[in-house]
Amino acid sequence: MKITRRTALASAAAAGAASLAEPFALNRIAAANQPGKQAASYYRYKVGDFEVTAISDGVLNAPIQQGFVKNASVDDVNAALEAAFMPRGTLANQFNPVLINTGSQLILVDTGNGPGRSPTTGMLLAGGLAAAGVDPKQVNTVIISHFHGDHIGGLRSGDGPINFPNAEIIVPADEWAFWMDDGNMSRAPESGPVRTTFQNTRRIFAGMGDKVKRFERGKDVVPGITSIATTGHTPGHSSFLVTSGSGKLVIQADVTGNPAVNLRNPGWHSWADMDGPQAEASRRKLFDMVAADRIPITGYHYPFPALGHIEKDGDRYQLVPAPWQPII
Repeated sequence: MKITRRTALASAAAAGAASLAEPFALNRIAAANQPGKQAASYYRYKVGDFEVTAISDGVLNAPIQQGFVKNASVDDVNAALEAAFMPRGTLANQFNPVLINTGSQLILVDTGNGPGRSPTTGMLLAGGLAAAGVDPKQVNTVIISHFHGDHIGGLRSGDGPINFPNAEIIVPADEWAFWMDDGNMSRAPESGPVRTTFQNTRRIFAGMGDKVKRFERGKDVVPGITSIATTGHTPGHSSFLVTSGSGKLVIQADVTGNPAVNLRNPGWHSWADMDGPQAEASRRKLFDMVAADRIPITGYHYPFPALGHIEKDGDRYQLVPAPWQPII
C-alpha cells in the first residue's frame, strides 16, 4: 500500500482512538464482581474398586487460647502454626466427611456439623453432596467415628427428621454405652464441652433407637470397612481401615486435628481429648503402623481434600499430601 499524508493521518487517528479506549476496557475488567466465596468442594479418588469422595463441610477459624493444648503453651502452639506457614493466633479447623461408593452401597463416614453452628460450616448436604450429585436418600449406611457435634451434627437438622432417611446408622458400641449412660451424664460438669456432648447426643439420636446399630472394637463394620480402636479423644473413638482388592485407606477421624498441631507434635494433648495420655498412645500406635505399611490416610480436620501419607520423622510425624488428580 502506498503511504500518503492522508493514510498516515488516518492511521494516527485510529491509534489515538485505541489508546483512549484502552483505559475504559481495563475499567470494565476491574469492575467485575468478586464472589468472595468458594464453590462447593468434593474430591474423588479410588481405593481398589471403591470410589471415595472427600466432601468439605466447611471451615471454622478458631482463636488459639490458653488450654487449646493442655500440655503446651500458647506461644508453643503459635510457633508450630508459624512453622507451618499459618497465621499465629487462629487455627483454620476444617471438616471433611467421607463418602464411599462400593459399587452397590453408598456409605457416609461422619456427617459434619449440621446447620446453624456458623456461616462457614454445615455445607455437607446443600453443598458438597449436592454438587457431587448425591441425594441423601441414596445413602445406605452412615458410620459414626465418635459423638462430638462436628461429626454427628449433620444426622438431623435441629429437631427435624433424619437427613439420611434410608440409611442404617452404625456407631461404636463403647461410644454409645458411655454417652447414653445416665450415671455418666449425672457426673459430668454442669457446663463445658462434655456436658454439651451429652445433651447434643441425646437430642440427635432421639427416636433413632431402631435405626442405630453398634459395632465392637476391631470388628468389621460393613464389608470392606474394619474398625480400629483409637480411644482417648473420646471413650469409644474409632478410626477405620477401608480395604478393596489391593487398595487400602485409613480414615483417622480425630486421632489428630490439624497436622501442624498434634501430628507434628504427637505428645500434645488437645483440649478436646477426654483422656490425653490415651489419645497420645492411640495416635502413636496408629501412625507408626500407617507409616510403616505406607497406607494412605485421610484426616477429618486435615486441609481439604485431606488425603496423603504419614512419614515418620524421628519422634514426630508429618503429612505428605497426595497429588491432585483430574481423573480417578
